[in-house]
Amino acid sequence: MSTSETIDGSGYPLAFKVRQGGVRSPLLTSDFGRDVFIAEARTLSGYQKEAVVSEGSRGSAWRMTTDEGKHIKGTDLAPFPLGFYNAGLHADLLRRILVIARARSMAAPQVEIKLQNFYFLDGSFVRGDGIGGAEPAKIEVKIQAQAPSDQIAALVYDAVRASPALATMRSAVTNTFAIYVNGRRRKATTLKNSTGPDAADPFLTYSEPPAPLDGANDLSDLIRKTGKVQTGDIVDVSDGTIRRVVRTVSGASRLLDPAGITDTNTWLEMPGLSHFAFKSDDRMVENANEEVGPSGLALIAAGIVFCYMTQLSRYIIHQKFDIHGVRIVQRTPFAMEGDPGDGSWTGNIEPVDTHLFLNGGEDDEAHERLMTIAANTCYLHATLAARLDPIVSIEHNGKPITRPVDYAATGD
Repeated sequence: MSTSETIDGSGYPLAFKVRQGGVRSPLLTSDFGRDVFIAEARTLSGYQKEAVVSEGSRGSAWRMTTDEGKHIKGTDLAPFPLGFYNAGLHADLLRRILVIARARSMAAPQVEIKLQNFYFLDGSFVRGDGIGGAEPAKIEVKIQAQAPSDQIAALVYDAVRASPALATMRSAVTNTFAIYVNGRRRKATTLKNSTGPDAADPFLTYSEPPAPLDGANDLSDLIRKTGKVQTGDIVDVSDGTIRRVVRTVSGASRLLDPAGITDTNTWLEMPGLSHFAFKSDDRMVENANEEVGPSGLALIAAGIVFCYMTQLSRYIIHQKFDIHGVRIVQRTPFAMEGDPGDGSWTGNIEPVDTHLFLNGGEDDEAHERLMTIAANTCYLHATLAARLDPIVSIEHNGKPITRPVDYAATGD
């Protein structure tokens, strides 16, 4: 496998199933449980990247691809990393709304969501002192349902608390890292060192690039470029100069299937950049053979690893490091507890464990410096490290629900 490979070189779709699981994760089929989603990722040409995301210990695995827009000299062939994260938040929140509604004997509501994520970066890639950050997301939920407004408000806010995907914002965790330089694991000294077992290098795990699983019943266009482009001309921001950079990622979602298949359109609020759409399957389907797409939590795991890899690639390019063949194994643990019927249902995220494989002629110090700078500038690692309760607004049957509900105070 070579870093000269491109996303479109294989002729495969941007996403597809590569391995059939025996049973879906309890995070997707039950009201409680814990599971670890594993992303095995590698860089391709330029800013293009590929990941195989396994949905827990017994679930299926999905291949996904990402790219960057032309504002940082990407080729715009696949969604940007933060789009994966935004789409994952949509899909998992919709799932929690549907499950809670059923547990409370409410008719399945018609739901549409708009969700914005806000990020910033202070400092310089050139100097290596950039620090990434995030601000609370804004979530607008529109619901059509024959139920009192107070029940709808409780439904939405309880779903926010129940979502393991939204826990990546609502809970602060200290992530762990392992680094392997030219095939040998070294102790991480500038970030919290992982105490987990050695991960298998994806270069050795996969003798050839992932291919679509024969006989899989994936939905068509699991990830697609919609053809819509933000108004205006692209502005090149790849120079790494010192300034405050602000990024807004927007998304709009709807249910393709009221049982829990979501279609989410995401875009970066910058001139000239493309919109991308994701289909995800968060139905209560225990038989993994019946699933037709990855879950929202799989999109979350992919977004985190892809965002970190973009920062690695950017710094390698800016510093002209003799480092290549970047690969990562990322373990993302999610958990749920409580009861969706009584308001105690709670989703959680535990520290993400990242195992970074680097090869090249630089010394150990340069390899670890790269690992640390990328973690410091990664928007999603910044999100995981902060507590960012989202700002939620609800429209019920065309009218806003004005009575404030503090979901954080009702159980955390």
